[in-house]
Amino acid sequence: MLLASFGDPGHAFPQIALGRALVRRGHHVCLQTWRAWREHVEREGMRFAAAPEYQVFPTRERPLSPYQAAVRAARETQPLVRSFAPDVVVVDILTVAAALAAEREGLPWITLVPHLLPLPDRALPPYAIGALPPRTAVGRAFWRLFRPLLRLGEERGRRELNEARRRLGLAPLAYPHGGISRLRALVATFPQLEEARSELPAFARITGPLEWEQPYPPVELPAGSEPLVLVAPSTSQDPDHRLLRCALAGLRDAPVRVLATTNRRPLHEQVEIGPNTVLVDWVSYSQTMPRADLVVCHGGHGTVVRSLASGTPVLCVPAAGDMAENALRVAWAGAGFALPSRLLSPRNLRAAVLRALADRSTQRRASEFATWARANPGGASAAREVEQLVEELRGRDSNPQPTG
Repeated sequence: MLLASFGDPGHAFPQIALGRALVRRGHHVCLQTWRAWREHVEREGMRFAAAPEYQVFPTRERPLSPYQAAVRAARETQPLVRSFAPDVVVVDILTVAAALAAEREGLPWITLVPHLLPLPDRALPPYAIGALPPRTAVGRAFWRLFRPLLRLGEERGRRELNEARRRLGLAPLAYPHGGISRLRALVATFPQLEEARSELPAFARITGPLEWEQPYPPVELPAGSEPLVLVAPSTSQDPDHRLLRCALAGLRDAPVRVLATTNRRPLHEQVEIGPNTVLVDWVSYSQTMPRADLVVCHGGHGTVVRSLASGTPVLCVPAAGDMAENALRVAWAGAGFALPSRLLSPRNLRAAVLRALADRSTQRRASEFATWARANPGGASAAREVEQLVEELRGRDSNPQPTG
């Protein structure tokens, strides 16, 4: 199996989790991703291959568009695909270059979606705008009014991808969202967060979260018996630590214990640490989330599903990207709360934390997520899906259909 992943932790970590599961099931696995993860990839028993790393947003110094980068990276990736000769290529949703390289070599590829499925659905609002799924027919009809506008963007994306395909000698696609394989798409989230969909595409499989983290020693928790609040900001957003600063200020004298992390990003201004608070540079989520009563985060998918798999409710303050979607799906499912970033202040955050800690139904719902996760480990589920697809493809090759 050849896996290829974008190097951001939210994308690389789920792919490492899948690779680890495949290795444990006896498969030969190569993972192509950023050099920062080489040590971890090799420790998990996989072969490492360095992915091309480009600045993919146009700048004066590096005027390279995303699809220009994809064409260039596909050509650089093709020798790896040819030499490793995998049965299948598993491509992260942001790593279209590896999919294009696989097609050029005549090999099947499937997509790993390390978050909610971003494909449109007639029962859902437009993805990532931060709107709750509708609960009535009137609400669903309202959101359908926006489909013509969304199709304009989808068509533009299809044309840009087809131009990249043309430059690589590949046939154009007749459908949008061509970066998601129609052969198979592994959606590494909780099915409870996708229940608002009217239907799941036939090629999609919800596997459950794919969890992996860097090894890290235990940290000392704040002393006392009050509820423990883990403040877990995004590793890629909020460079000024707005969420962290508001949490430290708002919870300084609250009846809680606070464990907070900077995620190894410096605080450029001094902050006051309350006596109920421990602030660290990094923390192991697998060790601390099961012991927490609430996780305060930006709403990154990896953080959210790790918390719910631990049975801990979340309070999300979305910063960017799909975080608003994650936050509102969790709130819709009854396993957490969302606080809009425009309302973030020490006072509002404190009130939201105390409200969340007092809500027993949300705690019960998060426990149900944890029970499901224990019964359906995502790594094993995703690995089985890959194996089953390979067997299906082998069956087709060994039983060719008559022609004429």
